[in-house]
Amino acid sequence: MADGVSSLRDFFDHTNTMRAKFSQVVNDTQGRKVQEVEGTMQLQRPNKFRWDYNKPYEQQIISDGKDVFLYDTDLQQVTIRELSKAIGSSPAALLAGGDAVEKSFILKNAVRKDGLTWVLALPKDKESGFERVLLGFKSGKLRKMELYDSFNHVTLITFSDVERNPVLQDATFLFTPPKGADVVGE
Repeated sequence: MADGVSSLRDFFDHTNTMRAKFSQVVNDTQGRKVQEVEGTMQLQRPNKFRWDYNKPYEQQIISDGKDVFLYDTDLQQVTIRELSKAIGSSPAALLAGGDAVEKSFILKNAVRKDGLTWVLALPKDKESGFERVLLGFKSGKLRKMELYDSFNHVTLITFSDVERNPVLQDATFLFTPPKGADVVGE
C-alpha cells in the first residue's frame, strides 16, 4: 500500500497531463459554506494549467508556463501575475509544478479512514497564503485537495472524471484578454 508522500511523487513522476471536473467548496472559520463552485481543470507539465469555473460565477485561471492569467467574466477583468510568484501559493501551480513541490513544501504522510491515501504539504514560504494543503489519492489519481489558508478558511476540492495523461492542445493554455477587458498587472 503506497503512502501519501510516495503517491504524490508518483503523481508528479507519471502524470504529464491531467483533465478532470471539480467541485470546490469554501468554508469559513465557523465551518459555514461561503462559496461553492464547479468547473473543469486541465494541466500540462511543466507549469501549464487551466481552471474554468462555470457555476455560479465564471472565472478562468490559465498559465501558459510563464504568466498566470486570472479572468473574471462578470467584472471583465484580467489579472496577470508572473508564474514564479504564483507557484508556491496556488493549488493549480502546486499541481502543475514539477520537482519544485519539495522545494516549496514539507511533505508528510497523513492518515484518514476514507479509502484515500493522503499527503500533507506544509508551505515553507510563510507568505504563501496557506497554512497547509492536503492531497488525497486513489489508484494513482488525485481525488481530493484541502487547502487551509491564513484566514482559517478551508477550501475543499473534489475531482471527478479524472483522466491521467490525455492529449491536450497547446491552445488550451494560451490566453488573450478579451476586447474591452481591464488588464491589471501585479
